Amino acid sequence: MWIAIGILAVIIIAFLVEYRIRKPDEIVIYESAGIVRKRKGRFYPRHFSLAISATIHSTDLKVEAEAKGKILLHVHVVATVTASIHHLQNLVRAGGWRKDNVVQALKELENSLQVVVKEFTEKHEIENLPAEALSAHLQKKIGNSVEELGLDIISLNVYAIDPVDDKIAESIQQRETARIIEETEKANQKARVTATKAKLAADEQIVMGEHDLELKKYKLKKTEEEEEAKIANLRIKEELDRRKLQLEFDRKEVELLKDNPELLILTPQVARLAEASQNLPNARTVVNLAGKDGVQGTQLINLFQMFLQNLVGSTAKSAGKKKKSEE
Repeated sequence: MWIAIGILAVIIIAFLVEYRIRKPDEIVIYESAGIVRKRKGRFYPRHFSLAISATIHSTDLKVEAEAKGKILLHVHVVATVTASIHHLQNLVRAGGWRKDNVVQALKELENSLQVVVKEFTEKHEIENLPAEALSAHLQKKIGNSVEELGLDIISLNVYAIDPVDDKIAESIQQRETARIIEETEKANQKARVTATKAKLAADEQIVMGEHDLELKKYKLKKTEEEEEAKIANLRIKEELDRRKLQLEFDRKEVELLKDNPELLILTPQVARLAEASQNLPNARTVVNLAGKDGVQGTQLINLFQMFLQNLVGSTAKSAGKKKKSEE
């Protein structure tokens, strides 16, 4: 029994001494048949495994390069990497079987970045070396993963490209300042031109709108005048028709009086003559006061009688002529 307890104690002590718990920020690797693999369990034997860091590692790299014309440059590159779980074999080959193999592989990456940066700057003049262009070139050249080093690239950027000579840097700064001022002036002039064009377009639209409004007013006025002319023509036609009816009525009345002279006694004119004849004595008095002989009432009556006789005679003659024509 004591032997079993001793063996169990030895096994527990050996387990405690040999096995470790994998931390969340670690990648545990081991070698099997010459191939580096990743352990998936929570516990691992420390003498048969290697725990490497799975955290992010950064490097702030300052590269001394040359542009065309042998102009010295300082290029500031910042890279952020992490261990690639898909290329652990290459990571061990580049960084060794050690816990800081990611840092060692990152140093190899720095050497590669220096080579790529120098190759790029040597082909361009200093005026044509923006940091954005070099960043794009590095991202295209290096990519998102460096398989041969067992690293994954999280970010890779060029922060600055500065000439070593201060005079050159000052000249570039002055040139850049002049370029910015020129572009700003161009932008301002373009804005002024755009504003002027917009104002002219607005004025043109306003003029066109006023012209259209005047045309509409003219058309409305013309339509109103045409309507008024139509109404006036209708009134004139109505007046002409009324006058025609009046003339027709007067003609028929004259024909009726001509065929029947005795009806003249019933006409308003004869009634007014009769009324005037009744008032003639007063008129005679007035005439006498004026110093003239007042015989006007008698003359008017005689004239009216002669009118009636002539009218009757003409009627009789016309009737005789009509009978002769009929015979």
